[in-house]
Amino acid sequence: MKVRLNENPEIVQSIREGLKAKNGYCPCRREISADTKCMCREFREQIADPDFEGYCHCLLYYKEK
Repeated sequence: MKVRLNENPEIVQSIREGLKAKNGYCPCRREISADTKCMCREFREQIADPDFEGYCHCLLYYKEK
């Protein structure tokens, strides 16, 4: 398993700016909670699934099998 940043530097920059503006919380979600703190709970659960391959909700990270 490998987790990497999105290969598109414009997306990475945009999401990082959003994370900075929201103090580390996912800029793609309205809710601010422990579940939406980057790396969000949803993606951590996806990482734990050995069959999952894909991007996190905001497209910052990608999990490869």
